[in-house]
Amino acid sequence: MSKNVKILILNSGSSSIKYQVINMPSEQLVCKGIIERIGQESSIIEYESEKAKFKTSESIPDHKIGLHKIVDKLLDPDYGIIKRTEEIDIVGHRVVHGGNSFSDTSIITDQVKQQIEQYASLAPLHNPHNLSGINLAEELFPLSKQVAVFDTAFHQTIPTKAKKYAIPNELYEKHGIQVYGFHGTSHKYVSEQAIKYLKLKSSKIISVHLGNGCSMTAVVNGKSVDHSFGFAPTNGLIMGTRSGDIDHSIIFYLTETLGYKSKEVNDLLINKSGMLGLTGHSDLRDIQAGAIAGKEDCILALQMNAYRIRKYIGSYIAAMNGVDAIVFTGGIGENSSVLRKLVLEDMAFFGIHMDENKNKLNTGKIQEIDASLSKVALLVVPTNEELEIARQAFLKFEK
Repeated sequence: MSKNVKILILNSGSSSIKYQVINMPSEQLVCKGIIERIGQESSIIEYESEKAKFKTSESIPDHKIGLHKIVDKLLDPDYGIIKRTEEIDIVGHRVVHGGNSFSDTSIITDQVKQQIEQYASLAPLHNPHNLSGINLAEELFPLSKQVAVFDTAFHQTIPTKAKKYAIPNELYEKHGIQVYGFHGTSHKYVSEQAIKYLKLKSSKIISVHLGNGCSMTAVVNGKSVDHSFGFAPTNGLIMGTRSGDIDHSIIFYLTETLGYKSKEVNDLLINKSGMLGLTGHSDLRDIQAGAIAGKEDCILALQMNAYRIRKYIGSYIAAMNGVDAIVFTGGIGENSSVLRKLVLEDMAFFGIHMDENKNKLNTGKIQEIDASLSKVALLVVPTNEELEIARQAFLKFEK
């Protein structure tokens, strides 16, 4: 391969697509952008390069149309960054669920796509969009190498005592029912950034990724040892449309007493619950605006969200026998000083003290938000899953 490799990164979330074009190995950012609120009446499109920077709003009903919009912008004769699709050497794809099939970055083949589709039922908000992006990228960039980076790979180090459920052994041994963990690309990146920033030789870090999907990871010396998501990216924290942790007996009550069908329950817990179910809004910016306006359901939803995160912080401190740093990342984790404050206040017993003035800042860089007397470092670390994907994709072809 040539010394300068141009990589397009496609990072499809449950309601968004982030994208970057990065030159490797220099790690030069050529352009970046995001499409948010996919499926809502007014989607947001952002694009930034040396030639142009803009933000527009239009209806984008699904991820496929969103991907077409991205490619159109990359090829635009006025502000695009490529003239032909052949200029893209590698397309790197974030794939959420790889199960036990993938512990490393993989070159995409028909077999790899079949396995991604196989796990779609376990990550219905993500894997179908990931696979759609792969199929479309193969059509639009036929000469480019296609590479998959799996969210689950970082969590392969979770020990059996933490990843195994207390159900009959054969379900674990024969059917692979266990904790897999997700958002691994983000948790890996920000925990490494925190270790580097704090110059830690040994480390115990709690990584808090908050977006439309939310998760937390306990990271010891750079290795994932526990994680809030489980068999699928549905449990744990309260999310935009996902309920997070519930008593599983509620599922049986819904089906056996209230007459719900299993598909209806699945749809309820994945697409109609979380912050949407509590407030009628899935976007935290709308919920915070509602809270400011005095809407009680929005105020309570924020309190519930923060309370769930605090519970996981406490459990991970116990699991690791301490903590050196708590790291906030993701669209909400990086930008919502309101939720960070709700999470971090009144935690003096753990030696956790937040500086309110620092917390209100938004520098777009790594920033400390802990008070001087805090025994635990409190950081906001902007995630860069796209750069991490570019690094892994490039290394795959260097071998």
